[in-house]
Amino acid sequence: MNILVGLSGGVDSALSAYILKKQGHNVIGATMAIWSENGLAKIHNTGRDACFGPNEKEDIETARKVAQQIDIPYYVFDCKKEYEEIVLKNFREEYLNGKTPNPCVWCNSLIKFKALPEIAKKEGLEFDKFATGHYARIVEENEKFYLKKALEPKKDQTYFLYRLKQEQLKNIIFPLGNFSKEDTRNAAREAGLFVSDKKDSQDFYAGDYSDLLNVEEKIGNFVDLNGKVLGQHKGFWNYTIGQRKGIGISAPNPLYVLELRKDTNEVVIGEADKTFKTEIFVDNLSWTVAPPKDGQFVSVKIRSAHSGTNANVFFEDANKIKIVFEDAQKSVAPGQSAVLYDKDTVLGGGIIN
Repeated sequence: MNILVGLSGGVDSALSAYILKKQGHNVIGATMAIWSENGLAKIHNTGRDACFGPNEKEDIETARKVAQQIDIPYYVFDCKKEYEEIVLKNFREEYLNGKTPNPCVWCNSLIKFKALPEIAKKEGLEFDKFATGHYARIVEENEKFYLKKALEPKKDQTYFLYRLKQEQLKNIIFPLGNFSKEDTRNAAREAGLFVSDKKDSQDFYAGDYSDLLNVEEKIGNFVDLNGKVLGQHKGFWNYTIGQRKGIGISAPNPLYVLELRKDTNEVVIGEADKTFKTEIFVDNLSWTVAPPKDGQFVSVKIRSAHSGTNANVFFEDANKIKIVFEDAQKSVAPGQSAVLYDKDTVLGGGIIN
């Protein structure tokens, strides 16, 4: 089988390519170039390893060396335009509307697993499947493809993949779905891969998020739930729901960001007990196979590091659901994704409204 493997320059994708070649497949390595020196984000190399930043050149060279070590052909495809128009545009719009987007969700569904393989085919590459080093599994049952959690819960990455469609899932391979991170590094060392101990990327952007927003500093007020002014800030977009650090206002108890008001440039803050929600509304829905039933009992993750919580899902209409938590949840941020699971199977999800 001919398999295109997305190489990032890290150990996960490197081992994935190595495994597939050892299995006898014809493997091709590819990296998507998304950083633009002439783009709106202009920073120097900070040394932070991230998906989007000037360190991309080093990552591409590392990926090229990985391909050479494994002895597979390697290509770099320009996805800058698609990344700018889809991921960065959404990021700016959401932040400036007082929301907290997750760019990795859009990058995976529309760039990495869509634009990249499509561009590769347009450039003349022939392949049957597309593989990455994500920690997730795909199981085929009755001609349907189900996205399932990785066996290692701490490394599971299905939260970022919930918007993948059937036509994508049927053509994807995740070689590391049964691996722990320790398994991956040990296997990479045994294979002699020089990236076996390379650190993982920790964020999507190497600089300060404000670099991407192209807005001037604007003085606004911190207020409490009654509208009392407690202090000043330099723009509501510098804060996220649930944030505690960086508020800079002394109080008997810690203060948290409760709400962002874009129209008045106000940041509403309050004590911890005000941060809990018992229900949320979610729109911009996407289902991996079929929508859940109205009222269905599910597990929900409301951010990538969330362990998940039990809830019931109710349809307001075809494009909007209400999620009622079994236990109140802290710091639910509009703009983040709510991902629904039936045990270890991803049902889909949407954007918290």
